Amino acid sequence: MAKKAMVEREKKRQHLVEKYAAKRAALKGIINDESKPMEERFRASLKLAKLPRNSSATRLHNRCQLTGRPHAYYRKLKVSRIALRDLGSNGQAPGLVKSSW
Repeated sequence: MAKKAMVEREKKRQHLVEKYAAKRAALKGIINDESKPMEERFRASLKLAKLPRNSSATRLHNRCQLTGRPHAYYRKLKVSRIALRDLGSNGQAPGLVKSSW
């Protein structure tokens, strides 16, 4: 149950990142523009700080869509190595053959 909560939390973060992307980019553009007055740049940095923390793209993590595991994540399939092995063993991943010796 807790693992599904982490997947839902990541979806919520992804939504916030998409929602505030344009606003964050505009504020960062003002902050990095050295031709603007210092007061305007400072006000832009304060506005950027007031945006939700989870709206920053650096707070996103790759998580397995089945288990919520953050490590050993295959980007193309959006699952972890453990979930991929289980899918392959059950014959649910097309083209994947599990070998054992």
